[in-house]
Amino acid sequence: MTASSTGPTVGIDFGTTNTVIAIAHPDGRTESLKFDCGGELFRVYMSALLFWEERRDGALQSRVESGPWAIEQFLEGTDTHRFIQSFKTFAASRSFKDTRIFRKRFEFEDLLAAFFRTLWRNAGASPVDGAGRVVIGRPVRFAGGNPDDALATARYRAAFERLGLRDEVYVYEPVGAAFFFAQRLRQDAVVLVADFGGGTSDFSIVRFANVAGRMSPRPLGHAGIGIAGDAFDYRIIDEVVSPQLGKCGEYESFGKILPMPKSFFANFARWNQLAMMKTSGELRELGKLLAADPEPLHRFIAIVENDLGFLLYRAVSRAKEELSTQDRTEFRFQHAGIDIGRSIRRADSDCAINSCGRRRCRTSTTKASRSRRKRNARRESKDSGGPTTATPPVTLCAKARSCAAGSFRNHGGITPVKAAYINELRNGVK
Repeated sequence: MTASSTGPTVGIDFGTTNTVIAIAHPDGRTESLKFDCGGELFRVYMSALLFWEERRDGALQSRVESGPWAIEQFLEGTDTHRFIQSFKTFAASRSFKDTRIFRKRFEFEDLLAAFFRTLWRNAGASPVDGAGRVVIGRPVRFAGGNPDDALATARYRAAFERLGLRDEVYVYEPVGAAFFFAQRLRQDAVVLVADFGGGTSDFSIVRFANVAGRMSPRPLGHAGIGIAGDAFDYRIIDEVVSPQLGKCGEYESFGKILPMPKSFFANFARWNQLAMMKTSGELRELGKLLAADPEPLHRFIAIVENDLGFLLYRAVSRAKEELSTQDRTEFRFQHAGIDIGRSIRRADSDCAINSCGRRRCRTSTTKASRSRRKRNARRESKDSGGPTTATPPVTLCAKARSCAAGSFRNHGGITPVKAAYINELRNGVK
């Protein structure tokens, strides 16, 4: 894509759960891209892909859809298909090499390019054609246990290059909300922005000062953690669904009775991993286990083989939404002869959130304290006037718990890369 000096600025917020496209026109008008699917207007686009095969002219042909069109096609009951969601979580993972879909190998770049190629098609035209600038949001910290930032960035660039982009600009996702909020400021302010998403929770601190009648930004700091909406989906699946699919069961091996391997259920409870289990070989391994009670494992295998992950996702999301306003909800998943139900209390979900936050807090605080002790030791050795006074440790627990609770209650919330922010970038604010 060759940038146009007079074209609009396009902002792309590719989220774990949803995606938003914002456009700032040269005359100052701003808008978000809208999608008309089946007579319903969408301003946000679900970050999901559906691959399926259909016979045309006597030959099988592979097809792909995304967003609400993928959901619509899935609900129509396409026989042979692969439904993939939360795949952004693989961006920074070195362990994710590729997945095979109908005999074809797909790397992360292929999935991302396919997603946006179908999004452009469903929008009627590519919004980046003729754009003066394209701005793409990225997390402060990518999701995953050991995310590789450089790898994720390289994969993003490779995917967008396949779509014709060459000079795109990448910015931290919370920055968009800061600029949007700055529109209402009438005096200098320091703004803390918390971006609760599906895969990550990001934070930025920006100082805004009024310079010649215009708010000028100065970034002060940023941080991110891999605690977000999907992490709490994991809790619900792991504690409510998986026990009814054999998680607490046993199997026999060489005359010994052993507990069921946890790895199968850990992957099942993660949306991105669940989407890959159908072709990863795990189902074959699971089917070979001589379970004491095989029926729960049959239900596990049926959910994966019949691509019921999205329907499970909807059941979990519904439970989370209800727990945001109620003290108790009844979780229910009934499909393909599988019936899973259980009452969930709000207190239980809050406990899961707090324990997740505390675990991350302890890790962050321990690292920070260790670093401070080393710095203080160096100061003491250099200071002839005696030992220095150590700075009290700063705990992150309150922030992390707040982050976790916000993620749980707002799972799937759109990271606010607003058109106003794009307008600011076009005017030279970075």
